[in-house]
Amino acid sequence: MIRIASIIKQYENDFIQEYQHQLLPSHFKALASMKICRNTHSPKMLLQCEDCSHQTLVPHSCGHRHCPHCQNYETQQWIEKQLQKQVPADYFMLTFTLPAQLRNLTWHHQRLVYALFFDSVWATLKRFCINDKKLGGIPGVIAVLQTHSRELNFHPHIHIIMPAATIDKSKRLWLKKTGKYLFHHKALAKVFRAKMLEAITNNGLNLPREYPEEWVVDCLHVGKGNKALVYLSRYLYRGVINEKDILSCDNGRVTFRYQNSKTKKYQTKTVAAVHFLWLVFQHILPRGFRRARDYGFFHPNSKKLLRILQWVFRLNTQSRITKIKPRKWMICSCCGAFMNIIKTRIPSYVRVPQLNPS
Repeated sequence: MIRIASIIKQYENDFIQEYQHQLLPSHFKALASMKICRNTHSPKMLLQCEDCSHQTLVPHSCGHRHCPHCQNYETQQWIEKQLQKQVPADYFMLTFTLPAQLRNLTWHHQRLVYALFFDSVWATLKRFCINDKKLGGIPGVIAVLQTHSRELNFHPHIHIIMPAATIDKSKRLWLKKTGKYLFHHKALAKVFRAKMLEAITNNGLNLPREYPEEWVVDCLHVGKGNKALVYLSRYLYRGVINEKDILSCDNGRVTFRYQNSKTKKYQTKTVAAVHFLWLVFQHILPRGFRRARDYGFFHPNSKKLLRILQWVFRLNTQSRITKIKPRKWMICSCCGAFMNIIKTRIPSYVRVPQLNPS
């Protein structure tokens, strides 16, 4: 497996020189973090065995939210949190995509356009649910922004996980829709297009001269939603590429693989190492911008309402959570017992005296 950190270490100067006019402070911060992720220059944490008191130093991960080598524990936590919110209804996965003609505008005004993107998607879904004869209420929505295609190109789109169910608070009713049909994707796209264009114009941004009349929205039935949540978690906390998909880095060129969305077969792509770093780092989000958002009865303010629903329908969410693999513990190399963290963030130049096994 080829590490992102090793590619950064080798080509960082060339990368900065070639893309210096496009790099933002968030890019430089990500570079500095990922470069020292789990290597000899990383801060260390001190572990001690529960049984034999053997101590060892382990390099810290960088903890950056876009690092493909980190965030496994955060991924698990997010999945568990979402599974605790599950309700008795069929789930759907919807994908709203910005057309190619708006990508340049989006890149230069990321924080604003991404926020408008989320607002327009939520307004569209809320309108459709309220107007639907079988639903007629406020839905629950889990939204995750993804900015890359499988080939790592800039391709902003928002994935939505939502149950075909709503809550009518005025009548205190739980309403749901059965079957594999939720809404017509072309109707969703038409309303979303109108709301997004209106939001961009109202915020003083200039639209490009030409943009398509028909936008793309996909709507897919996903059963209970478990697999769809796991799918989204990969993009939420593990960066834009898995390091096992980086096949080679030789003579200034990087080869990586990706899965073709249509054929479902893996294909390879070879690019200059400097350009590969740009393909990865162009997807660094603005500082503090939340990639995942919850709306409707999935919003954090609706925790009490969700508990009441799950109690009324006798829904046991814990049985689904237990199927997730627990976080791995460090094992002592001497006796095989668990090791506890004694101290963290120890500078790489500090040497800690080792205790002999008892």
